[in-house]
Amino acid sequence: MTIPERVRWMQDIFWEYQKYFNFIKKVARHEFRKNWFTRIHTPILEKIELITKSIWESSDIVSKEMYVLKDKKDRELVLKPESTAWVMRAYLENFLSEPQPISLYYIEPHFRYDRPQKWRFRQFHQIWAEIIWEQDPVLDANLIFIWANILDSCGLKWKYKIKLNSLWILKEREKYLEELKSFFVNKTHILDELDLYRLEKNPLRVLDSKNPDTRELIKFAPKMTDFLKKDSKEFYEKVKDYLWIFWIEFEEDSNLVRWLDYYCHTVWEFVDNSWRSQDAFWWWWRYDDLSKYIGHKTSVPGSWFALWAERIIDAVIDSWIKLKNKDAIHVYFIQLWEEAKKVTIKLNKEAHERWLNSLISLGTPSLSIQMKKANKLNARYVVIIGMMEAKNGVCQIKDMEAWTQKELKIWEVLDYIVDKIWPKDLDFYEPAKDLII
Repeated sequence: MTIPERVRWMQDIFWEYQKYFNFIKKVARHEFRKNWFTRIHTPILEKIELITKSIWESSDIVSKEMYVLKDKKDRELVLKPESTAWVMRAYLENFLSEPQPISLYYIEPHFRYDRPQKWRFRQFHQIWAEIIWEQDPVLDANLIFIWANILDSCGLKWKYKIKLNSLWILKEREKYLEELKSFFVNKTHILDELDLYRLEKNPLRVLDSKNPDTRELIKFAPKMTDFLKKDSKEFYEKVKDYLWIFWIEFEEDSNLVRWLDYYCHTVWEFVDNSWRSQDAFWWWWRYDDLSKYIGHKTSVPGSWFALWAERIIDAVIDSWIKLKNKDAIHVYFIQLWEEAKKVTIKLNKEAHERWLNSLISLGTPSLSIQMKKANKLNARYVVIIGMMEAKNGVCQIKDMEAWTQKELKIWEVLDYIVDKIWPKDLDFYEPAKDLII
């Protein structure tokens, strides 16, 4: 009988990759807490109409990439391909009576039956943040500042740049779309099949083309910022002013777009300096009308950003940035007799109480097998207690770095190890301290 294989383009996360994943989540959580964001979890499954209402049914996400299933009552459900609509639904159900605005963040898996690429799996992890209720340019600038801090704290300072643009509001966009279509009307022979489809269904998406010929044409196309009306222009200028106050450098890119109708005002991306077609660390935009698209009676302003955790992990690893190993084993206990086992159990418990990372071999393998395991785990010290040691109240302690061995009384061995381990290397974390009893 064969073991079922892992589903293709899903991933197992473990060992070093898991350490980087945990580190990036910790950095993000710390930055969000400093800025008074509240963590939220939304269901993996939602009714399919939530996503089809919020994203055009002709979009790639809806038409090609969603994982759709039916429950026992024949209702169509979807594994979430993105979280904006999920969070807006949760906000409308639970947060309208709370002090506004609401700042939320989440670190969760998402699912798309997408074309696999480097760092893009069909189950992938995104870190999102949203500010809902207020429409103020300073919120947009502050979100960019938060994300810059996260990237810098991950060791990627100077390894990215920020692109910025404005999407105005829907009424202003209509005039621009007419001009954009007119520009391409006698140039369609240059466009490939995908860009022709985009020009017909959603002209803004042509500006996001990866076709070299189309990108050359775009340089001469009408610029979105030339069509900004007074209020939208003022909003955009204020975002830029606040960014300078935050000491955030940015580059304006008139071809940076997002194409759903409820997207408006500021849009930005953090990109690396690789010049690859897929160069974005993360992206963000404002969505002031999303609430109406999913059935709410009024517009609720909101802005959000998202990053692909796998993308950041790869960038950190590719930059040769190492992490401190907080799981390093300070002491590995080896026991070689039933009475020795009882002694080492007590000793291991006391080691944990003294903030040492310790591990005990509770099985009955030979000394050589246990020593091989201690070596493989890179244990700093190995404490050996056999039949005679247990009877005499002593132990053998091996320094695995200095390759020395000495005999100590059992009651003094932990004092000896704690004295050798610098306080900064001890594990003082204790979740129970958060309890209020």
